Formats: sequence, structure tokens, C-alpha cells
Amino acid sequence: MSFVYGIRPEQARDHPEVRRVHALAFGNPERVPGLVDALRDAPGAIEPISLVATRHDQVVGHVMLSACRLDAQPQLVDVLSLSPLGVHPDHQLHGVGTQLIKAALKAADDRGVPLVFLEGSPTYYGTRGFQRASSCGFRSPSLRIPDLGFQVAKLSSYEPWMTGTFVYSEAFWANDCVGLRDPERFARIATQV
Repeated sequence: MSFVYGIRPEQARDHPEVRRVHALAFGNPERVPGLVDALRDAPGAIEPISLVATRHDQVVGHVMLSACRLDAQPQLVDVLSLSPLGVHPDHQLHGVGTQLIKAALKAADDRGVPLVFLEGSPTYYGTRGFQRASSCGFRSPSLRIPDLGFQVAKLSSYEPWMTGTFVYSEAFWANDCVGLRDPERFARIATQV
């Protein structure tokens, strides 16, 4: 069953609740919350898009899109990475993630961003506007990213010449948030809806 959640831009007062949501969603109090903190402050050609989902004025979900690059043959292309997406465990399976993804992709498209990349379940993200990136001419930034999990959403300003290697910003590398350390974990994630 899906509920309607309020989706709005993250505000500074939301930071503690956003940290809590990611700590609970990812089962780690520091890694993903630390990535979010680093991405808020990271320099980039595109300002981050950071949205929260609320229910009864409490933050129950968060998504962030941050500046990365596509190393295309003719020139570098400024793109976004959708990461992280976290939903409080009590609100999972109610459509929160879907609503956040939809709002995030619309915000990126409204800014004229051509591509949004992510690592995640093809079963989940494949029904929410993403497709396998390698089949569209994109190369992964890491051997630890399973091919099925490397995905892209092409937005309105995408042009066919925009192919090449996706390059994460330094914050992803510094927080060890690129690829999987446990390939068996992806096998479990890939089948989740």
C-alpha cells in the first residue's frame, strides 16, 4: 500500500533526522551519513539536489543527487549521481523511495542535467526510469560495481554523443562508497523490489 508523503528540499534543520534515516536504512551510523555530509559541502559544477520525504512533519526518507562527470570523447559532461536514497525502516515498502526518485529526476531535468547515474537493484530502479548503463554506451568507474547494478536515467537534454566513463566526485571515494565490498550482497539486493 502506498501513502502520500510530503516531498520538499532538505533544510539545515533536517540534517540530524537525515543522518538518522540513513543510519537506520543502511545499518551503519557513519558511512552513508558521512557521505551525505561530505556531498553537501563538496564543490561541483552542479549544486546538489537534496530532498526529504515527510509524514506528520517527520523526515522519513532522503535522496541526494550530486555533481559528477561523464568523460565523453568530445568533452566532459556535468551529470548527477543519485546516491544515497534512504528510507526509514518503518516506512519502507510504502512508496517513499519511488516518490523521492520521481521528484529528484524531475528536479534534475528541470535544471537541464542530461544524465543521472546510480548503483542499485535493476529490479527496483529499472521500473523507476533507469536502465543498464553499459548497454547505453557508459563505462563504470569501478570494477566493484556489478554491471547489472550500474544504471542511468537519460533526461531531456541528453544527446547521443554523450557516452563514455562515469566519474564519481572525490567524496564517494573518500567515504568508500563506490561499488560493493561484498559481491554476494548485490545478488540479494538485485532481486529485491
